[in-house]
Amino acid sequence: MPTLEWIGKDKVVNHHQEVPYRVLERQYSYDEAGQHAEDNGSENMIIHGDNLEALKALLPRYEGKVKCIYIDPPYNTGNEGWVYNDNVNDPKIKRWLGEVVGKEGEDLSRHDKWLCMMYPRLKLLQRLLAEDGVIFISIDDNELYNLKSICDEIFGLSCFVSNISWQRTYSMRNDAKGIPAEVEHILVYGRRADWQPQKLERTESMDSKYKNPDHDPKGAWRNIVASAPDSVAHQGMVYAIQNPITGKLNYPPQGRHWSLGQDQMLEAMCKWGEYELRDLKDYEARAFVCNVAVEDVRQDVLSIVLKEDISIAQQKAMEIYKKGPLPEFFFSRNGKGVLSRKAYLQQMGGRPVTNLWPYEETGHTDEASRLLKTMFRGTAVFDTPKPPRMIERIVQIVGDKNGLILDSFAGSGTTAHAVLNMNKADGGNRKFILVEMENYADSITAERVKRVIDGYGEGKKVVEGTGGNFSYYELGPVLLLPDANLNEEVGPQKIREYVYYMETKESLPAEQPTDEPYFMGLCRNTAYYFYYERERVTTLDHVFLATVQTKAEGYTIYADLCTIPQETLRKHNITFKKIPRDIARL
Repeated sequence: MPTLEWIGKDKVVNHHQEVPYRVLERQYSYDEAGQHAEDNGSENMIIHGDNLEALKALLPRYEGKVKCIYIDPPYNTGNEGWVYNDNVNDPKIKRWLGEVVGKEGEDLSRHDKWLCMMYPRLKLLQRLLAEDGVIFISIDDNELYNLKSICDEIFGLSCFVSNISWQRTYSMRNDAKGIPAEVEHILVYGRRADWQPQKLERTESMDSKYKNPDHDPKGAWRNIVASAPDSVAHQGMVYAIQNPITGKLNYPPQGRHWSLGQDQMLEAMCKWGEYELRDLKDYEARAFVCNVAVEDVRQDVLSIVLKEDISIAQQKAMEIYKKGPLPEFFFSRNGKGVLSRKAYLQQMGGRPVTNLWPYEETGHTDEASRLLKTMFRGTAVFDTPKPPRMIERIVQIVGDKNGLILDSFAGSGTTAHAVLNMNKADGGNRKFILVEMENYADSITAERVKRVIDGYGEGKKVVEGTGGNFSYYELGPVLLLPDANLNEEVGPQKIREYVYYMETKESLPAEQPTDEPYFMGLCRNTAYYFYYERERVTTLDHVFLATVQTKAEGYTIYADLCTIPQETLRKHNITFKKIPRDIARL
């Protein structure tokens, strides 16, 4: 499949691998008791910093664990100023492009710049998605097709789920020029090709089509056809069924076959009277239904006909029509019409998710702006927020009440607002991670989440708080310096978390043994040790081996030096790794 090309692509395709790994430094925690320095153990995070570096920082703990990603990246409309007007001329992005793309970056169009900015971020987001995860990306017409192209490349064309049209506005200005946009797009990709959304709650309008005129104990139902398409491929399901009222033979409509196998259809018809299978040699009638020549129709297909006299069958059937309830398969028009089937409301399940999301159900931009203005006491703090109802719809169809939702273009914090709303509504325990690079990450993004937790509004418009908590982080220093040495300022615990992840692709166990301070964990029957001291050189020798208590098939031990012969290490299935030389880069 041909891929989209643009100036600078060769510089950014693998750039996500070159992004330095930075530690995350918690600044404060927040919950219903307010803001405090102590760690409240919250799994909800708001991170201030470049989202490319923040996504890299999340990998050791969250790779393959994020159930849902929603991002609302810059739309690249061409107006100046990335923060509010959605383009990529922000000085930070320009500087980044210069560092990554080089002098070639001076010739980039705004579309080239946008693609260079998005590609490595999407690559990291794809790594964070769980196997059953899904990503939703808001975009408008400016970059829709470019975005679709690079998402097909990164996530896989087979993993494309839908291009949802979200009705962003409820009214159009009469003086609008050209063909104004009433919808924005939400591209959806699953981590796997078989991702399916949860169904929505049914509407009253949908349920109103179901009635129960015959007092069926299974409840309300509606009439549906008793046949299905493609009679040629299902000739064994094309045959006559005798009507117990009229005695006539009924076949499926031309080109169709009965909806159940013959044994099931025979059992269904026996609810009316005594039926049997019989060879009517009705080749011409069945050939007509199947649209094939008589000589091509199957010869061994039997019909379902009355076993008892028609007058007896008719009397039984008339009694059923009179008293009810009708069996699942019945002839319409009091027995004189076509064979039909009951579809019961209780079996219908929810409402399928479509690719049109009307504002009545998912909100609109004006609703989002007014809500944010209310939350900040009349101040318009953000120009282009999304309504919580739209992201609540996303969270709803993802379906996991304990899932992790990530938004790496957090903006005003709508994603956290939606997650907290949903948790309050259904008792869920969803977690969120927000990343915002701009300086309003604390004053707007985090501040909004605080007000959602505590409640907001005045008088009759007071909105009760959702409860909940989060911790606020800044991007800290790099863990590995440019000369490949450890940055010891980050502390041994962060280093251990990183090293264990690079070895196992698992998070460092929270519980660490006190009697084995250098032991990190046991993974796939290999014990991992990180023998590191900031103030002195460590040596893997027989003295250290005597302190190893964990029993395992193999051992991986990091230290500065090793004095044990290689032959002895092999004999005991020990792999020595030198600090910092053998610490892999993420």
